[in-house]
Amino acid sequence: MRHVIVGNGVAGVTAAQEIKRADPAAEVHIYGAEPYPYYRRPLLWEFIAGQIEQDALYFRPADWYAERGIHLHLGIQVAALDPAAHRLGLAAEYDRLLLATGGRAFVPTCLGTDKQGVFTLRTLDDALALRAYAKTASSAAVIGGGLLGLETARALHSAGLDVTVVEFFPYLLPRQLDVVGAQVLQALLEAQGLHVVTGGTTQAILGDGPATGIRLQDGREIPGELVLFSAGIRSEISLAQAAGLAVNRGIVVDARLRTSAEDVFAAGDAAEFEGRVYGIIPPAIEQARVAAAQMVSPGSATYSGSLPTTTLKVAGAELTSLGDCVPETEGYAQLRRTDVAAGSYRKLVLRGGRVVGAILLNDTRRVRPVTQLIAQGVDVSAHTDRLLDDDFDLQSLLQSK
Repeated sequence: MRHVIVGNGVAGVTAAQEIKRADPAAEVHIYGAEPYPYYRRPLLWEFIAGQIEQDALYFRPADWYAERGIHLHLGIQVAALDPAAHRLGLAAEYDRLLLATGGRAFVPTCLGTDKQGVFTLRTLDDALALRAYAKTASSAAVIGGGLLGLETARALHSAGLDVTVVEFFPYLLPRQLDVVGAQVLQALLEAQGLHVVTGGTTQAILGDGPATGIRLQDGREIPGELVLFSAGIRSEISLAQAAGLAVNRGIVVDARLRTSAEDVFAAGDAAEFEGRVYGIIPPAIEQARVAAAQMVSPGSATYSGSLPTTTLKVAGAELTSLGDCVPETEGYAQLRRTDVAAGSYRKLVLRGGRVVGAILLNDTRRVRPVTQLIAQGVDVSAHTDRLLDDDFDLQSLLQSK
């Protein structure tokens, strides 16, 4: 059986490993557009900061794949897919195919994005260029106050630049925090020397030649000899779309990670399941494992969605967001405990007496029991007045279930 995977990110490489474990005799090929073997994208900011060298980014050396019978084809951009013929381009045939094409950096409409000194950060080549340019700059404007934006802003600050983060939404990390938690995080970041502007829309990149800063829609100007757009990603669906597969925001898949074409699967940032593109690593790994199982043995596994889990370490802060932590409809109870001076914030979101989401900022000891409470659906309604107390043992609720 010949299995072909397009994309050598976390989803593609995870799937390749799982296929070989399930069927050591399988023929597995990975096609990657970049010239590098799989590297840990979340560590790119540490590379930019000079905390690690390039070799430390690679999860496995290239010969590791060969030793396991995984054929790695790097620096190859797959340009065509013919599902009816089970063929990629003109040469690569497959029995079953996984599209793990990932995502691409999104750049909102703005004047001057083609100026020298304007970057996105998605690939290792992006990081190499950004790291080199940062050595020539004294200031940076980071457009986007999400996970990657904050981590990279911190890296640039560590490299000696005066850094301002501009977030479109009214507060930082709108997918992982609520307004109260974001205020605590912002205070920590500003104490570390970062400047933060929220509710700001970038209108133009300034500078007659290279970038010198940005102008916001309200007229404010912010210095930035280096400008980084960190405004999220969009699923890379062009190959699937050109081949006639069903696409929306991502490549549409069912509970078995099958696309609309026979013997073609999708996983990771490129995949859309039940209207959702997760865009984070844990679901990519879960989807890759299910897809691999399906490719080896159809009908052997299903995917029912992932518990959104995000962990961030930046400016001395440790943040974990779990599940439905920022509900947008009625019917939820939200319990909070805030200590701005200590830089800590804890929040539990309950629905029907059960924990369905949480925000834990600088409160790592509660991460595991809260995750288990969500997963097990434990009824905690009898203890809501004490759940956030320092001396309350959340683990005891699990033991009594």
